[in-house]
Amino acid sequence: MEPFSFIRRDAPLLVSMPHVGLEVPEDIETRFTEDAKILPDTDWHVDRLYDFLEALGATTIAARYSRYVVDLNRAPDNRALYKGANNTELCPTSTFFEKPIYLEGREPDDAEVTARREAYWRPYHDKLDETLQEMVEEHGRVLLWDAHSIRSRVPRFFDGKLPDFNFGTADGASVDPGLAAELAAAVETVEGYSHVVNGRFKGGYITRSHGVPAKGVHGIQLELSQATYMDEDPPYTFRDDLAAEVRPVIRDLMTAALTWLRRQ
Repeated sequence: MEPFSFIRRDAPLLVSMPHVGLEVPEDIETRFTEDAKILPDTDWHVDRLYDFLEALGATTIAARYSRYVVDLNRAPDNRALYKGANNTELCPTSTFFEKPIYLEGREPDDAEVTARREAYWRPYHDKLDETLQEMVEEHGRVLLWDAHSIRSRVPRFFDGKLPDFNFGTADGASVDPGLAAELAAAVETVEGYSHVVNGRFKGGYITRSHGVPAKGVHGIQLELSQATYMDEDPPYTFRDDLAAEVRPVIRDLMTAALTWLRRQ
C-alpha cells in the first residue's frame, strides 16, 4: 500500500495534505514517549474540514503516516526551512512544545532517517511531481494548495497568537503576483478572521520546491489556526459549529484562485 491516499479528479487543482497522517509503524511507536504517542502536532481534521474538494473537482494527496515518522514538508537533506529560527527535522525528535518524541537513546540514527525518507517521503514527492506534470500538460496552469493547520499558540515558533489564515508563497516566488493579489483581495472581504501573507509561515518544502510559476504550477500554503475549527487540546475534537463558519471561507478563496487561473 502506498504511504499516501490519492484521488485524481479533473480540475486544475491539486490539494496536498502532508500532515494529516495518523499511522505509525509499531517498531517506531514502541520507542515513543507518552507525550508523542498522542501525536499532538498532527494537522488534525484538515481532510474533514476540506470536505468540499470533490465538488470542486480537486485532485488530492494525503499522508497516511504521522509527521513523526517523516515530515513530508521538509527538505530531503534536512536543511532548515527558516534560517536562524527554531526548526524541526525531517524525522522530528521533539514536539512543538519541545518535549522529546523518543525514549532516551532511541532516536533514529542517520541510516534510519535515510530509510524513512526513501520509504515514506520519496513516494509522496514522486507522486506530486508526476501528477503536477500530467495536470500542466492537460490544463496549462495548475494550482497546488498545500493544506495545513497548527495550534494558535506555539511559543517555540512564534510569539502571541497566530492569525487565523496564514498564506505562504515563498515570499512570492511560488505563485504569480496576479494570483497572490487575487487571494489578498478575496481575503480582505472576509469579516471575523485575521490573515497574513508570508508572515511566520512562508510555505514549506512542498510550496517552495513544487510551486514554480514558470513551469505552470502556482503553489500556495495555507497554515490555518486550529482555533477556527476545533478544540486545540486533547482529544482534539472537531467543532462542527466553528467549521461551518470557516469552511465556506476556504472554499471561496480556493474558488477565487481557480477563477484567476482559468482566466489566464
